[in-house]
Amino acid sequence: MFNAFERKVAARYLLSRKSDRFTSVIATFSFLGIMLGVATLIIVMSVMGGFRQELLGRILGLNGHMGVYAAERGNLTEYDAVAEAIRRVPGVTVATPVVEGQLLVTSEAGGATGGLARGIRPEDLRARRIIADNIRAGSLAQFEGDDAVAIGTRLALRLGVNVGDRVTLVSPQGRTTVIGTVPRLRAYRVVALFEVGMNEYDSGYVFMPMQAAQVYFQTGDAATQVEVFVEDPTRVRAVNQAIRAALDRPVRILDWQDANSSFFAAVQVERNVMFLILTLIIIVAAFNIISSLIMLVKDKGRDIAVLRTMGATQGAILRIFLMCGALIGVVGTTLGFILGVVFCLNIESIRQFIQALSGAELFSAEIYFLTQLPAVLNWREVAQVVALALSLSLLATLYPSWRAARTDPVEMLRNE
Repeated sequence: MFNAFERKVAARYLLSRKSDRFTSVIATFSFLGIMLGVATLIIVMSVMGGFRQELLGRILGLNGHMGVYAAERGNLTEYDAVAEAIRRVPGVTVATPVVEGQLLVTSEAGGATGGLARGIRPEDLRARRIIADNIRAGSLAQFEGDDAVAIGTRLALRLGVNVGDRVTLVSPQGRTTVIGTVPRLRAYRVVALFEVGMNEYDSGYVFMPMQAAQVYFQTGDAATQVEVFVEDPTRVRAVNQAIRAALDRPVRILDWQDANSSFFAAVQVERNVMFLILTLIIIVAAFNIISSLIMLVKDKGRDIAVLRTMGATQGAILRIFLMCGALIGVVGTTLGFILGVVFCLNIESIRQFIQALSGAELFSAEIYFLTQLPAVLNWREVAQVVALALSLSLLATLYPSWRAARTDPVEMLRNE
C-alpha cells in the first residue's frame, strides 16, 4: 500500500527539526495519550472483570446457586426427600440441606462479633471444595459431633482464638424463663480455620455439624433450606421451574440472580461507565493527532508543492500524511497493549511493591471484600480496545491528509 518513497518522506516528516519542534511535541503527546489510554482501558476493564468473576465465584461457591425454602414461614421438613428429588432434576449437581441462623460469637479472650452459623453435614462440607481446599489450620476430619465448629481466619483473628480454643455462640432467639427471655448460648471447640479469600465470609461464617445446629437453633428434624448447585449458573431460572415441577409440595426458591441482582448490576454499570470515561483519553489523543497533522501540513506546504511539481500524485501525498498519523496510532496502541497486558499479569506483585514502598494500604479487604486485587484478561475485550484505538487514530488522519492532497502547488509556490 505504501511504497519506499512514501515511507521515507513520512519518516522524515515525523523526525523532529528545529523548525517544527512544536509539531513534534504535539505528536509526542498524541502518542503518549493513545498508549496510556489503551493501557488504562485494558487494565481497568480487566480489574473490573476480575472483580465480577471473583465475587461471583466466591459467593456462589459458598452459598450455592439457589436456595429452596418452605412455602410458609418456618423450616423445611422431610428435607432429605426434597434434596433427593432436586438431585434428580437435569442440570442440578449438588443439593445440600442446611440449617442457618444469625448469632453473636464471643471468646474467652474478650472478642465479640456478629456472625452467621451454618449447620451442614460433615461429608457435605468436606465435598465443598471452596472450604475443603482452603483449610489454613486444623482439619475437617474432626468436624463432627455436637462440640465442633469451623470458622474463618479473620474471625479467629478478631476473636483471638486458634484451633483447639473455644468460642461461645449466643443466639438472639433465647429461651423463656420466669425472669424473662434469656439468650441461648453454648461453647464450641474450634477444629478448623478456613480462608476463602473473601472478607465477608472469612470474618463472619461459622460452620457446625447439622445435628448440632438443629439442637442449638431448636429446629427439630428440619432444615432451614436446601442449597442447590447447578451446572450452568446462567440458566438458574430454567432449573428453578424444573425443580418446582419435580417437587410435590409448594416451596419458595431464591436464586443468586434475585439475591445479588442489585450488586452485580451495579458492578456492570460501573464497568460500562468506566469504559466510556476512559475512552475519552483515546478520543482526546485522536484530536491531538488531527492538530499535529494540520500543523504539519501547513508547515510542509512548500515541500508538498515541490513534490507535486516533481511528479508526486495527490494519492501519494495523501498516503504520506496518512502514514504519519497512522504510525503514531499504531505504535501508541501497540505499546499500550503491551503495557496493559504486562501490568494485568503482574498486578498483585505491583500492588505489593507500591504498598511496601509507600507504606499505605492500597487495597483493603474490609472495603473491597477480596483479599487480593483480581485482574482477568478478556482477550475479546482487549481486541475491542485495540480496534477502537486503531480506528480512531486512522479516522483522525483522514481530514489533514485530504487537506494535504488538495493543496494547489501553483498557489503555494506563488505565495512563497
